[in-house]
Amino acid sequence: MDAILEVRGLHTHFETERGVVRAVDGVDLRVEAGRTVGVVGESGCGKTVLALSILRLVPTPPGRIVGGSVLLNGRDLLTLSPEEMRKVRGREISMIFQEPMTSLNPVFRVGEQIAEVIRIHQGMDRGHALARSVEMLRMVGIPSPEKRAGDYPHQMSGGMRQRVMIAIALACRPRVMLADEPTTALDVTIQAQMLDLIGCLREETGAAVVLITHDLGVVAETAETVAVMYAGQIVEQGPVRDLFSSPLHPYTRGLMDSVPRMNGPVGRDIFLKAIPGTVPPLYSLPAACRFQDRCPDVFAVCRERAPVLEEIVSGHDCRCWLHGKDR
Repeated sequence: MDAILEVRGLHTHFETERGVVRAVDGVDLRVEAGRTVGVVGESGCGKTVLALSILRLVPTPPGRIVGGSVLLNGRDLLTLSPEEMRKVRGREISMIFQEPMTSLNPVFRVGEQIAEVIRIHQGMDRGHALARSVEMLRMVGIPSPEKRAGDYPHQMSGGMRQRVMIAIALACRPRVMLADEPTTALDVTIQAQMLDLIGCLREETGAAVVLITHDLGVVAETAETVAVMYAGQIVEQGPVRDLFSSPLHPYTRGLMDSVPRMNGPVGRDIFLKAIPGTVPPLYSLPAACRFQDRCPDVFAVCRERAPVLEEIVSGHDCRCWLHGKDR
């Protein structure tokens, strides 16, 4: 199947007083229409910067995209002018941001905020756009949408605000939707509702979804493919079933082992497993493998040469000398 969104060799750097932060460092990602790709990893690994880079929303300065390409239906978004890119955002590719309370404008009613996207990209007049915004609120499951369209963000619960964000993202039926931690700060019941909603809307509209999260359980339930990021790079990617049943990279195995299990041992002396150490600062990365100082399987070549992301088994890639073909 052809990719609707393809990221190739993407590099995004930030200039800081301590040095250059390589937040996204040579990332490749492929997303097919109607499919969900999960991007997982610890906080600070580059997941959100990857999404912002795809939409060209990285704040400049201090950030800048220094290399690579982002192909949407074969067109490189990184070559578009700012005006052309504004026409793409919201209409062809959209994003559900992590915290709706800081993403929604507190001084405008939510119906107006949805209508603004429709007016900009579809040229509707204000009345028709407001009517369409009510339809979008109904579509995402908000009760009494005619009334709620006149509410301000602070008058809504966290779950409702997240639904408004989804309504804005889908208002123009984009081909690709980037969802950055869409269930953060929501209780478990509302989390499940949000994920079901995104899945249903994906099936209804045929949109592709890039789901950014640190929750492996969310990825297991919603995605077909998963990419694991560490220190600005993808260290493993493949079909969800293969990656969860046979993780190849020591970092992926560490993430899996850190998840509590319902049928696991219990007792005062039983502790959750943790990956030792911390993520290295992105302005001072170790030479060669970036996971070397935390890896239980490290050996000499890990400190001498950087591994490359290569296919180990069909459709399953890994960046590790344990599986490298040229070690």
